[in-house]
Amino acid sequence: MRFVFFEDFKLSLYNKRKNMFEFDQYLGFLAFLTILTIGFWLMIFLLTFVVPYWLFGNLMEMYKERREAKRAARNE
Repeated sequence: MRFVFFEDFKLSLYNKRKNMFEFDQYLGFLAFLTILTIGFWLMIFLLTFVVPYWLFGNLMEMYKERREAKRAARNE
């Protein structure tokens, strides 16, 4: 008696695992993975190109302004 119940329980677990997602859950999971992937590559792009470009440009502008200020002070 006990073994028959165990076999039915195993079959019910197998049937529940058979369809892991409903279709709308599958679409939501795909949307989540898409957004996660886009965010990952955007972060890589920002950290490897945009932020260094911004910092280098800012430092160059500061250097030019200081150099012009020194030239103006020297010429006065």
